[in-house]
Amino acid sequence: MGAPSLSPRSALVSIAVAAALAASYPVVAQQVANENQLEEVVITGKIVYRNRIETTEPALQYDLEYFQRFEPQTVGDMMKRVPSVAFLGDVLEYDGVRLRGLDSGYTQILINGEKVPGAGVDRSFFVDRIPAELIERVEILRSNSANRSGDAVAGALNIVLRDAATLEGGYIRAGVARFNDDKYRETVGGVYGTEFGAGRILLGANVQGRRNPKEKFSLRYSEPPGTAETFDNREDQTDLRTSRDYSFNIDLDQKFGETDFSWDLFLVKTDRVQQENSIEYSAITGTQPTLIETINDQVVDIDQTSWNTSAKLKWPMMDGKTTIKIGYAKFEDEKFDFEEEYEYRRDSVPFPEDDRYTGDQEKYSIVDDEIEAKIEHRRDFDDKEVEFGLQLRNKQRDSNILYDRNRITIGNAPAARPTIPGVFGPFAVGSVPGGVSTIEEDRLDPFVRLMGKSDAFSWEVGLRYETTETRVSIDPLDSSVDAASRDVSRDYNELLPSLHLRWTLSPADRVHASLARSMRRPNFDRLSPALLEEELGDNDYVGNPSLLPETAWGLDVGYERRIGDAGVAGINFFYRDITDLLEDYNTGTEGSAGDDTFVVSTRNVGDGTVYGVELDMSTPLTVFGLENTGVFFNYSWLDSDVEDAFGSRKFNSQSDYVFNVGFIHEMPSLNASFGTTFRKQADAFQRIVAEEVTTSYGGDLEAFIEKRFGENFVARLTASNLLDSSKDEVFNKFKTIDDQLSRSFDEYELETETAGPVIQLAFRLTL
Repeated sequence: MGAPSLSPRSALVSIAVAAALAASYPVVAQQVANENQLEEVVITGKIVYRNRIETTEPALQYDLEYFQRFEPQTVGDMMKRVPSVAFLGDVLEYDGVRLRGLDSGYTQILINGEKVPGAGVDRSFFVDRIPAELIERVEILRSNSANRSGDAVAGALNIVLRDAATLEGGYIRAGVARFNDDKYRETVGGVYGTEFGAGRILLGANVQGRRNPKEKFSLRYSEPPGTAETFDNREDQTDLRTSRDYSFNIDLDQKFGETDFSWDLFLVKTDRVQQENSIEYSAITGTQPTLIETINDQVVDIDQTSWNTSAKLKWPMMDGKTTIKIGYAKFEDEKFDFEEEYEYRRDSVPFPEDDRYTGDQEKYSIVDDEIEAKIEHRRDFDDKEVEFGLQLRNKQRDSNILYDRNRITIGNAPAARPTIPGVFGPFAVGSVPGGVSTIEEDRLDPFVRLMGKSDAFSWEVGLRYETTETRVSIDPLDSSVDAASRDVSRDYNELLPSLHLRWTLSPADRVHASLARSMRRPNFDRLSPALLEEELGDNDYVGNPSLLPETAWGLDVGYERRIGDAGVAGINFFYRDITDLLEDYNTGTEGSAGDDTFVVSTRNVGDGTVYGVELDMSTPLTVFGLENTGVFFNYSWLDSDVEDAFGSRKFNSQSDYVFNVGFIHEMPSLNASFGTTFRKQADAFQRIVAEEVTTSYGGDLEAFIEKRFGENFVARLTASNLLDSSKDEVFNKFKTIDDQLSRSFDEYELETETAGPVIQLAFRLTL
C-alpha cells in the first residue's frame, strides 16, 4: 500500500533504458503475410485483443501476443490479467488459480486439453511452474462439456502449448530482471518449427531465474481489536523465495496418406529455495536483546519435476474420423524442510535459565502418476455432427512424509544469533501420522455429444458418465490409524449432462446460454484416516475415506459484441448450485488435549450457491480518433452462500470482486509503444475450525516500453509491482470449537507482507 516507490538506482536505470529505446532511429516494420511467420508474434507493431472464437460452449481465448508486451514469466503472470481469476498466495506469487474466486480445487487445469497431475491436496496444479514462452494461447472454458473430465465446477483453464503446425521459423529471447534487494536473475529461451519427414516438428526450451524478496511484520494480541493492554508479542520476518525453472517441449506431426500421427512431450523442472528468518519481541517497538522471545530460521529446499507425453493417431473410419490417444503424466515433488527455533522466555527469567533450542526436519515426497487412454469417433449425420468415445484414467499418489525433532536446553543465551546445530538420527518411517500412504483412482468415462448449427444458431447437447473407484492405503506400521481403516476403498458414479446454445443476432452481436452438471472430488488430505492431534487449534482431525464428491448444476448466460474490426466486449452471468458439500464437523469425540477439545472430521452435508457477473472489453479507441491506442478492462463481481457449523458465510476466501484495467499506445513513427495495467482484488474471508482469516491485497501496477528494430528484433523494458503491493491478514485464533462459538480468543494477529518493484529488460530476435 502507499505511494509508488522506486529506489534512486532503479529509477535511473529505468529512465536511461527508456530514453535509449525512445531515441533510437525509426524503422518501419515489414508486414508478414504468412500467418506462421514469427515476426507476427515477436515484432507485432500492432495491438492484439482478445480473440472472438466460434465455439458453441462459452469460452474466452487469449493468444500469447495479448500478454507479451508485459513480458510475463509464467502462466500465472498471464492469468492475473483475465476475467474472474483470483489468487490467494504471497505477494507476487501467482500459483493456484481461483477461477471465480473459488478454491483451486474447483478449477480444472488442462494442458493441450488434457488433465495434468499436481502436488496440491486439492488436486490443483500450480500454473506458475509453466513458463509463458511455451504457450501459444490460454482458454477459459466457463462451462463443462461432455468430452472433458467433469471436475470443473468453477470452470477450466486450458493451456495450449506451441505446436509444429502453427509455427514456421524460430526466435530466441534473453532477459534480466532486477529485484528490490539489488539482485538480478536471468532468463533465456527459444523455439523453432520446421518441416520434418512427412510433416513438421517443433522444439522449445527455456531457462529462467525467479526471485521474490519480502518482509513480514506481525503484531499479536490476546483479543481484538488490539490494544497496548492486550499486546502479546511482535514478529519481524524476512522471507526470500528463489528458484530456477527449466522447461522443454517437442511436438511432432506426421501425415501418412489420410492418417495423421502426432507425438508431444512437455517437461518442467523447478529448483526452489524458501528461506524465512524471524525474531519475536516482547514489545511493539525496539530490538534490544532483552526483548527477544524467540529466534526462528526455516529453509525449505524444493525440487519439482512435471512431465507428460502423449501420442495420437487419427484416421478416416465409418464416414468420419476416429482418434486414439495414449498419454502418461508424472509429477514429483521433493521437499526438505529444516526449521530451528530458540526460545528465550520460557519462564519469568529472560536469560539464561530454562531456555531451549528446537530443531525440526521434515522430508516430504509426493509422486503422482497418471495414465490416460481414450478412443473417440466423430462424424457428420445429416445436418448434424456426432462425437462419442471412451476415456480411461488411472491416477496414483504415493506420499512419504518423514519427520524428526531434536531439543536442547540452552545454558546461556548467546551474545549473537546462535548457530547451535541440531543433532539428528535417521528418519523414522511413518513418523508423521498418515505420512506414508498411497491413494489410487481408476476411472472409466464414456461420453457422447451431438452438435448442430445453422446460419444464426448453433447448439451442443452432451452426456458423460463418470465412474470412479478410489482406494486409500496407509502404512501398516502407522499407529495413528485403526487396523480396519488402513486399506479402504470407495466407488461412486456420476451422470453429467450438458447443453450449450448460441444465437448470432447480427454480424456484431451474439448470445450464448449453457447448462451443465459438474463435480469436485474430495481433497486427498480429507480422505486419509490418520488421526492428527491438535491439527485445528487444540482440536484433533481425522479424515474420512468414504467421502463422496461434491456435484453442481451450473448455468451461464452471456452476450458478446464485436467493436469495429478488432475490439470485443462481453457480459456473462453465472450460477452454481452445489450439493453434497464437503464441510468439517465435530464428531463429539473428546480430543487428545482433554476437556473442551474434540475430534473433527469431514462429511458431505448441506448445499451451497455461487453466482456473479463477469464483464470484459478490449478495443482500439478508433471511435475517438485514437486508432493507435487500445484499452483493456475486465471486472467480475463474485458472491456465494454456504452454511457451516458457525452460520452463513461465502465460500472460503472468495473475493467480492477482481478487476483489471490497462492500455497500450503505439507510436508508428518511432516504431515503439508503451502501456500500463492495474489489477485489484477484494478482501477474502476464510473460516475453518479454530481459525478465521481475512486477507487483503494492495493494487498491482505494471508498465512497459517497447522499441522495435527492423524486421526481427525488439527490446522491452517492463516494471511490475510499482505500488509496492502488500498482503494484509487478520487472524482470529481459538483453541476449541466452543471458544470459537463464544468468541473467546486464543490469539488475535495482524500480519503485513510487502515486496518491492521488479524491473525487467528483455530482447527477442526472430530467426
